Amino acid sequence: MILSLRNCGLSKCVTRYLVGMSAADLLVVIFDVTLRQIPIVYRETFALIQYSVPVCNIHAVLLYAATDCSVWFTVTFTFDRFVAICCQKLKSKFCTARTAAVVLGSVSVLSCSKNIFWYFMLGTRYWLFNKPWFCSVTIYVQFSLAWSSIVFMHNILTPCVPFVLILLLNIFTVRHILVTSRARRRLRAHSSGDCPQDKEMENRRKSIILLFSISANFILLWSVFMFFSIWWRMFHVGYRAIFLDAFVMELGFMLQLLSCCTNTCIYGVTQSKFRDELKNALKYPVFLIFRFIKR
Repeated sequence: MILSLRNCGLSKCVTRYLVGMSAADLLVVIFDVTLRQIPIVYRETFALIQYSVPVCNIHAVLLYAATDCSVWFTVTFTFDRFVAICCQKLKSKFCTARTAAVVLGSVSVLSCSKNIFWYFMLGTRYWLFNKPWFCSVTIYVQFSLAWSSIVFMHNILTPCVPFVLILLLNIFTVRHILVTSRARRRLRAHSSGDCPQDKEMENRRKSIILLFSISANFILLWSVFMFFSIWWRMFHVGYRAIFLDAFVMELGFMLQLLSCCTNTCIYGVTQSKFRDELKNALKYPVFLIFRFIKR
């Protein structure tokens, strides 16, 4: 809501990306954190419903589509910032509100289309256990080549490809910032003997810190889940040299969910005007209470 009011001093393009990222993160919280627990709590009710309505299949499609949107919105926004900083000739054409809307809409459609196959691959009943694969799957399907290929491609597209893209884009962006900063520092040194504090250099330093924070956040929080997914597939094909406890799966699962909700916070909280608007939003209910008490 704060971002949609456009009082944070951000451009329309950046605002649309951040609103899209926060909306996707909210859907992940709803589908993957909240709605996943309801069948576990109300076992008897869902035991009757899931035989007549494929609730779990629909839930799986929405859940994985929301997760893909959350991850790929971060990739598209990182690419937008790369173009804005490193490609000045393309900035006026690409970094616009209309382009942002088209990109976000296209990613949403592709994410939903990509995850439709879960409706047909998974069973119609909930496992009723807190595990990543929460719909029932027969042993025949789990050990089939089609299932292994689909799960492998699913893990490659999310998060392996976004992992590499975010890392490369941020490396190129930081490299460009460092090169231009050195050139700017030399010019300022030649123009004047004393070098007062440069606000532009300070902004670039903050940009580097922000980009490193995003990359490190995404890599660290997804790495455990990705490592366990790879080990799980190798375990099923006969590789038994390493044994991982179920705690590793639960930890990776938790960190993966956390990663889908942190990037928007990092982008938003680093903006001073956003922090001011957030403080005003938190103070407003208190102001209404005191106003009501005075009356």
